[in-house]
Amino acid sequence: MVTRFLVCFVFAVAIASVDCNSEGDALYALKTNLADPHNVLQSWDPTLFNPCTWFHVTCNNYNSVIRVDLSNAGLSGQLVPQLGRLANFNICKELLGNNLTRVIPSEIGNLTKLISLDLYQNQLSGDIPTSLGNLASLRFLRLQSNEFSGTIPLEVFQLVRYGNLHILNVSDNQLVGTVHHTNTTGFAVTEIIQDRAPK
Repeated sequence: MVTRFLVCFVFAVAIASVDCNSEGDALYALKTNLADPHNVLQSWDPTLFNPCTWFHVTCNNYNSVIRVDLSNAGLSGQLVPQLGRLANFNICKELLGNNLTRVIPSEIGNLTKLISLDLYQNQLSGDIPTSLGNLASLRFLRLQSNEFSGTIPLEVFQLVRYGNLHILNVSDNQLVGTVHHTNTTGFAVTEIIQDRAPK
């Protein structure tokens, strides 16, 4: 009986270790794609057991990454698809005010526990990915002051219609089309902020 318990315990620890290492690998992939002139990511050491000891990373009680705080850090570079592996990630609030470029990877749509996605005041471009429509828990989507083009995907509007979204801000981009500034569905009210014409 004791042997069986020990085997189960070792197995559980091994699974937790794999998850932590996978999340560390995902964040380290982000680090390697960013220029970091102020060394804010210096503690992001992939040889450590898990990323919960890294500065600017918050974990839950199970040593799983739930938040990254990197606002106005002078970072430049691009987001990486590996971020979609952060299964318990729920706040990506603090990547704002950097110099991130290129597109939002579609894999961000895998972060189904995400509550807040704040990527404003960067230089992100291209289309807003339709995969963001998978983020049913999302309450705040702030993408203003970037270089997005095209239209807001219908899948994202479904978050307004059926989800928990409170704020959708896509102003100061190069998007086309207009939408109503508020949407009321049941008890939910979503404030939508968008330019009426491309800049």
